[in-house]
Amino acid sequence: MSAPISEPFDLLRLSLAERVLIKLRGDRELRGTLHAYDGHMNLIVGDVEETAYVVNVDESGEPGDISVIKKQSEMMFVRGDGVILVSTVRAVEAQVIR
Repeated sequence: MSAPISEPFDLLRLSLAERVLIKLRGDRELRGTLHAYDGHMNLIVGDVEETAYVVNVDESGEPGDISVIKKQSEMMFVRGDGVILVSTVRAVEAQVIR
């Protein structure tokens, strides 16, 4: 049985050393292992896969295809003011399966 979540930071506390999905401003997301956090939502994440979605613009200035750019990092500091959402990867995968 898991511990109850009564405050938003309880989810972060319970997610330490777990794989998390972090959605960021600028159409970016990270998947990695949460190592640390603070009250400003600054995060230290290890074994990170960063995904950026870039809208390509054609010659007329109209939006075109969307490019997906992926990068791997061993460790990353994420500034809290860019964080939109944090969820466990396990919860996200469970939603996809349904």
